Amino acid sequence: MNTPRIRVGIDVGGTFTDAVAVDATTLELLGQVKVPTSHHHEDGVAHGIVEALDRLLAQTGSAPADVAFLAHGTTQATNALLEGDVATVGLIGIGTGPAAVLTRRLASFGKLELAPGKKLPLAYAHVTDPQDTADVRRAVEELKGEGAQVLVASQPFSVDRPEGEQAVLDAARPYGLPMTAAHEITSLYGLHKRTRTAVVNAAILPRMLATADLVDASITKAGVTAPLMVMRCDGGVMALDEMRRRPLLTVLSGPAAGVAGALMQERVSEGVFLETGGTSTDISVVRRGKVAVRHATILGKTSYLSALDVRTVGVGGGSMVRIGGGRVTGVGPRSAHIAGLPYACFASPDQLRDAKVDTVRPMDGDPADYAVIDAAGGRFAVTMTCAANALGRVPEGDFARCDPESARAAIAPLAAHLGTDVATAATRILDAGIAQVKTVVDAMIRDYRLDKDTAILVGGGGGAASVTPHLAHTTGMEGRIARHNEVISPIGVALALVREQVERIVPGATQEQILAVRAEAERAVVAQGAAAEGVEVEVTVDPQTNTVRAVATGATELRTQDRSHRADDTERLRAAAASLKTDPAAVHVLAGTAAHTVYGTETHRRLRPTRRPIRIVDVDGVVRHHAADARVETTTVAGAPEVLARLVGESTSYGDGGVRAPALRLLLGARIADLSGVLDPQPLLALARSELRARAADEPVVAVLEVRS
Repeated sequence: MNTPRIRVGIDVGGTFTDAVAVDATTLELLGQVKVPTSHHHEDGVAHGIVEALDRLLAQTGSAPADVAFLAHGTTQATNALLEGDVATVGLIGIGTGPAAVLTRRLASFGKLELAPGKKLPLAYAHVTDPQDTADVRRAVEELKGEGAQVLVASQPFSVDRPEGEQAVLDAARPYGLPMTAAHEITSLYGLHKRTRTAVVNAAILPRMLATADLVDASITKAGVTAPLMVMRCDGGVMALDEMRRRPLLTVLSGPAAGVAGALMQERVSEGVFLETGGTSTDISVVRRGKVAVRHATILGKTSYLSALDVRTVGVGGGSMVRIGGGRVTGVGPRSAHIAGLPYACFASPDQLRDAKVDTVRPMDGDPADYAVIDAAGGRFAVTMTCAANALGRVPEGDFARCDPESARAAIAPLAAHLGTDVATAATRILDAGIAQVKTVVDAMIRDYRLDKDTAILVGGGGGAASVTPHLAHTTGMEGRIARHNEVISPIGVALALVREQVERIVPGATQEQILAVRAEAERAVVAQGAAAEGVEVEVTVDPQTNTVRAVATGATELRTQDRSHRADDTERLRAAAASLKTDPAAVHVLAGTAAHTVYGTETHRRLRPTRRPIRIVDVDGVVRHHAADARVETTTVAGAPEVLARLVGESTSYGDGGVRAPALRLLLGARIADLSGVLDPQPLLALARSELRARAADEPVVAVLEVRS
């Protein structure tokens, strides 16, 4: 029997390092291991990564040569910032006259608080002429004398004129310190925010470089030839060399791994992902088949780091129940883990004999209203997991499932204390717990304008069953727990796509400038191993901020072949009809390619125009896009320029808000080219032509347009 090629995902957590092996062709989970995260080993977390890989290969019977893809996610950067374990940054400001005034103010970054009572260690030196090598070296000597371990060069307007920052780095190179220029971290204007992002990046650079080198050397020594990738905070992965340049991109990558798993394994198109651990739940959004990202807040300040929009609630599977006045007053934020107590539902009936309810303070300074059970077997915590098991919300085979009778026995003493039955007491516990989660979910649905009728709730993490099923039951939304939910994060790492984002502030951007940004993003992901023919680039032009943003995603060569399931015509039709909330008989195929089918129907309203909602469904039967009213037309690559010019001209609106081209998407081969972020008709058509370039003249093209009001 041939051993299958495998994709390996490793998630380095604060306590444990989880690793999974996924069949590279079928995406079937082949093995999973858990080892303690090796914070205190001389090789740091690198040792745990290699140990996890060794165990995984042994468990699956695979050889290092069988590893087709290897990626890891890590909390190391996040923890370094939270714990204040960073390098001293030497910041070299550049400029004369008014520019010097601006850069000298950057010395205030030494006041940034990393942790209570611990500030960012920063030394500042100034040079007026970046071409003056002697002056630059004087500045470096001064910074080294103050303990600088890494250098940052920053100059006003370096986004447009990077030569000054580059000259400073060239002159400082003989000193052998890790270095970065502010313009290399982000190409957005805003000296203060750009430099702050670069300084925080530099503060973790030495530590992350050391780890990267150790992991790389260890993986190579183990005989793995697949390039090592690292999880980014926006849900994609990047090459190790890119991580060496911008380690800040790994901050907040923990939650990103989970939602990447939901996106790829569960094939979520529109919904909310809830990753529930023992103490908290991370909540994020998938919209139109993509994770929702925004500029992250780091050390209390906004940055130019694009990261997953994740909102955390202090409720998890181990969250303890709080009582007072004969009722449940809340759940969490303390968990059984923090209190050092076992879950009551995992105790045996014999251990729960003679149970009595008491209240405790899990930690000094906490309110003394957390419920515990004192019984024959000791003291136990009453948790969300106990309540979920008592109500039968935890499915067979789930990581958190226990004997339902034990769960009911665990809740019974509290129910008696509250003067009610077990089912009611368990329901009150879950109601109190999910109330906080529901508030955040509702806010994110509003913020991203999700259709609550079609969006789904997907639960991941070991504590998923304690939150997601009851939230779905309460809200009436469709909900499910992800397969292998307890290892959804390393699965997300194993399946993640290569991703790169390029942003430029270009006032009055021309077609050529927009296309140049797009091409830069595409080249970046191809350089990191993505298959060129499968790269998708989403371009957005924000006329208010003059920002041109291109987000490129691409699969590695092997990943493009990873498909084990194909939905038949009936399955795809049912999926479209369910999403359209209509009878399948009223749904029609409007257009299609080999990879996608466009389904539509009509809705008639009194005294109002007929609307034509559509759904785009992929070969796996997943709805990849939905529109409330759209125009669909099929053409060929040769005929597309003329057809698109006509369609865009007919669908462009003009008003006080300016010109607004329609939201355009093109179905080409296996791709959906999303051009909806461009409002100006001419750049929109130029981008469309760039998508058609190098394709066969007779290849079919499906255009989907939505008129903007």
